[in-house]
Amino acid sequence: MTGYNVQFPSLNLNFHINPVAFSIGDFSVYWYGIIIGSGFLLALLYALKSLKRFGINRDGFFDCVLVGLICGIIGARAYYVIFRWDYYMANPSEILSIHNGGLAIYGGIIGGLLGGCIVAKIKKISIPAILDVAVLGFLIGQGIGRWGNFINQEAFGTPTDLPWGMLSENTDGVAVHPCFLYESLWCILGFFVLNYISKKYRKYDGQIFLMYLVWYGFERMIVEGLRTDSLYTPFLNLRVSQILAAATMIAGIVLLIVFRKRTVKAVDTYKGKDEKSDKSENTAQKSETVNAEKSETTDKNTNSDDNINNDEQKE
Repeated sequence: MTGYNVQFPSLNLNFHINPVAFSIGDFSVYWYGIIIGSGFLLALLYALKSLKRFGINRDGFFDCVLVGLICGIIGARAYYVIFRWDYYMANPSEILSIHNGGLAIYGGIIGGLLGGCIVAKIKKISIPAILDVAVLGFLIGQGIGRWGNFINQEAFGTPTDLPWGMLSENTDGVAVHPCFLYESLWCILGFFVLNYISKKYRKYDGQIFLMYLVWYGFERMIVEGLRTDSLYTPFLNLRVSQILAAATMIAGIVLLIVFRKRTVKAVDTYKGKDEKSDKSENTAQKSETVNAEKSETTDKNTNSDDNINNDEQKE
């Protein structure tokens, strides 16, 4: 496979896409990895710039990111394997073969958040504040990362006659819903909306996280119903991600109502510590100044007494 011929017939758009960005000998670098890495990097840069606004310590945050990244990869793979256990039970040697694909976004989110929150607890960082920053980063990463699905021509939907229907070799020449595009646009829009709210209207730590549950859950519940590669529950013919999306959306709405009068933010504590630190520094500086003045006065008195004694000796 040297690439895909992707078309949007009604829009008169045609693309030839090669999943391989470049090769060095037998080693190939794929656009999918570059896109995912770019999304992660931009999310990290945004988070670093926002730490002070959320009252989060930079050193502790890096520990949360490192552990969260590892747990996210493990969670994404575990989620995928669990819901395709019939296949992996028969082929256990492929459980760790993530280079062949098979990472579920919901598993990654759950694993990443759990790992990051455990570290935040150990480092005594506000977990709700970490969640707020994390989900804003997720929206950036998801908005960019979904274009990796476009490059690989995967995660598309059922046939459609809508003007933006997409077809390629992987869709058997039939125009389908470009689900990657729906989720990418929704996540990018969600980032701008929730980022604005976080700056102007955030009342308490965890509020943006709950809004993310509602925002992303609503979109995923709908778009998952269009996809043709969904994971299903073992006992019922229900899409796992659709159930999870609906559950998180409802939970988010309920908790937003429950906590509507809450007004607790780690940044207030963060500022309080800074103010106490500043006061301590000012007190220390004043004390040093007073001691210096006293020492200077003592030296002057000593010099004056020495001069008087010298004069008396001369007389």
